[in-house]
Amino acid sequence: MDMTGKTVMITGASRGIGAETARIFAAAGANIALVARSADAIAEIAGEIGPKAVAIPCDISRYWELAKAVENCQTAFGRLDVLINNAGVIDPIAHLTAAEPDAWDQAIDINLKGVFHGMRAAVPLMKAGGGGTVLTISSGAAHSPIEAWSAYCASKAAVNMLTRCLDKEERENGIRAIGLSPGTVATQMQREIKASGINPVSQLDWDVHIPADWPARALLWMCSDAANDWLGDEISLRDEDIRRTVGLI
Repeated sequence: MDMTGKTVMITGASRGIGAETARIFAAAGANIALVARSADAIAEIAGEIGPKAVAIPCDISRYWELAKAVENCQTAFGRLDVLINNAGVIDPIAHLTAAEPDAWDQAIDINLKGVFHGMRAAVPLMKAGGGGTVLTISSGAAHSPIEAWSAYCASKAAVNMLTRCLDKEERENGIRAIGLSPGTVATQMQREIKASGINPVSQLDWDVHIPADWPARALLWMCSDAANDWLGDEISLRDEDIRRTVGLI
């Protein structure tokens, strides 16, 4: 997939899937806007990529900050073609009746409202430019309850519906909206899950988690017409046929 001349904004770009996605898309020729709260980390990755990347510190739970980030992206590159809603948190890992309400609220602010903020800020600019692609990291937790993950499960289920709503409203305006459920990935989030010791996911051996570049490569493939059968839907990297199609196995 050649992304030369295209501009991609990635939230949660400071580590894990987001950082690998920035590298994969940059290697495909794209301009990259790295968005995260960790200013030093995204600045380092932008420096690694070179002049085709900009670091934009931003708290996606605040709409005005994300709107400003989109504006800064347009100033830097003149356009926005792809938004990747990757930022997310697993905390609080706690049974529903023991969860700290403030921590639960913060998870919703990042995992759900952050995705809405990205869509709301980016899609008008994409439409003005003739269309674009909005890819959002989903999860198997969007479809099945998992012990002590009430905030994560609820937010990911809601995000799945946001993708469907965006597709319903904007497909005819050239907006491609797709979710990606990557399965378990060898990232810091999985280390936090492992440390919790709660529910079967925390008991998984580390070697069963896929590397972060797999979802990154899937996201690049999803920018092509080959993924159009999944518009408004979700692609799962647990599916071996998908892995084979993307070239991961």
